[in-house]
Amino acid sequence: MSDFVHLHLHSEYSLLDGACRIEELLDRAAELKMPAVAITEHGNMFSSVVFHDQARKRGLNPILGCEVYVAPGDRRTKSGTPGETANHLVLLAENLTGYHNLIKLVSSGYTEGFYYKPRIDKDLLAQHSSGLIGLSSCLKGEVATGIRTEQQQKAMAAAAAYRDILGRDHFFLEMQYQGIDEQLLAEPLELGPVLVAELDHPADADVADRPDPERRQRPLDRLPLGIEDAVLRLDQDPGDHGAEVRRTAGWPSRTAPAEQAT
Repeated sequence: MSDFVHLHLHSEYSLLDGACRIEELLDRAAELKMPAVAITEHGNMFSSVVFHDQARKRGLNPILGCEVYVAPGDRRTKSGTPGETANHLVLLAENLTGYHNLIKLVSSGYTEGFYYKPRIDKDLLAQHSSGLIGLSSCLKGEVATGIRTEQQQKAMAAAAAYRDILGRDHFFLEMQYQGIDEQLLAEPLELGPVLVAELDHPADADVADRPDPERRQRPLDRLPLGIEDAVLRLDQDPGDHGAEVRRTAGWPSRTAPAEQAT
């Protein structure tokens, strides 16, 4: 499994969402011979230092990132229904500049945009976009929300905005399936970004090896750290797209930005 890399992954530092312990996670990644792994906590980078240092000790390339919350308008507007004022977006640092920009964004989310969640907005992202790679995130992402609520134009506009901010080669659409029916509603967006097949792994690193059948019935407990089926056939599951996306580093080999990340 040396060609598979997680790019959307939560640890115990994502409260109420992640259960992976950093060192156990990295031990398992090394055992599976993964060349790299990303950590994308919800709205914070609290695990970055220990994750980076422990990954290096194991010969793994740590990809530093964050699943940020994005306000639908100005981050400083503190009103609206909780849960509808913070869209998800995965950001990965491609280089040192990207890491510094990610720090600025996450910090500003707390000091300027906090409203139930630490939020940034698209204007702030545009100011600090250099060196960052974006993924459209889970069902709570702005693109996915538009698709699952049958607002295709809204989804198109959101994807186009992120493409324009981050760059055509630095924004990618995620496709996930963890047993949630809404994840099968994805339709292709004619924008040009490459699709990324993701697991969005929140569960324990060894949960797939546990014999408890009741735990296995829950969708999140069907997520082992590594997967054997390396190819997701998009023409069979989400729709007749006539394409295959390898579940390798999540990135098609022709771009492979995960190999450039630090």
